[in-house]
Amino acid sequence: MHKVILIDDEPLARQLIASLIKPYENLSVVAECGDGFEGFKAIQEHNPDLIFLDVQMPRLNGFEMLELLDPQPSVIFTTAFDEYALKAFEAQAIDYLLKPVVKDRFEKAIEKWMQLLPTKQEANAAPLIENNIYEGYQHRIVVKDNGLIRIIPAQDIHYIAADDDYVKIITKAGQYLKKSTLSHLEQTLDPQQFVRVHRSFLVPVNQLMRIEPYEKESHIALLHCGAKVTVSKSGMSKLKGLLGW
Repeated sequence: MHKVILIDDEPLARQLIASLIKPYENLSVVAECGDGFEGFKAIQEHNPDLIFLDVQMPRLNGFEMLELLDPQPSVIFTTAFDEYALKAFEAQAIDYLLKPVVKDRFEKAIEKWMQLLPTKQEANAAPLIENNIYEGYQHRIVVKDNGLIRIIPAQDIHYIAADDDYVKIITKAGQYLKKSTLSHLEQTLDPQQFVRVHRSFLVPVNQLMRIEPYEKESHIALLHCGAKVTVSKSGMSKLKGLLGW
């Protein structure tokens, strides 16, 4: 028996998916959730094989919720907005169903999941998604902190530093680790606000207070928060281009 969780803030949408699942004797709906926070908790509790996930939800959207999961279950997105389809498939989602979901389309999605199921299990559910991008650049970062879910607004970030397989996000409220890469965050945060000044540092432009020469062709950036970060030759070139120096 495969466990399924439905995550959608619309009760009628969950009811429809549940009715479409009912004929499948090998599928069992173990939880229904109205937002990403509830969905995250239910996934931690039930360890489902498949989730049906809406994108736009209150408190925590579907993409942000997936960022918190490691490993991640198989995902079929269900949403009324087709503009998220590319992001979903880039994230290796099984399928993307537009609301209202029709029976034939639902059956094709389940069939596709069944065909991929052995591969998914052998791969131990490799990460499905690495970002929460939609409608442009992200304006917040979601992290797990001692069992809590924290949402960090971009404007609260002092700088971001590489830390092995993680990144360290330094904010006015403290430091947080997130399993991600600087390259990923550089692509998802607004490039007009955040600059990769060094292979190890991503800095908000509004944090820059002064830049001083250092060894050879490198520099040191002094930030308003009091920190100092290294600026490489390529990082300096990016800053000059962005700031018009």
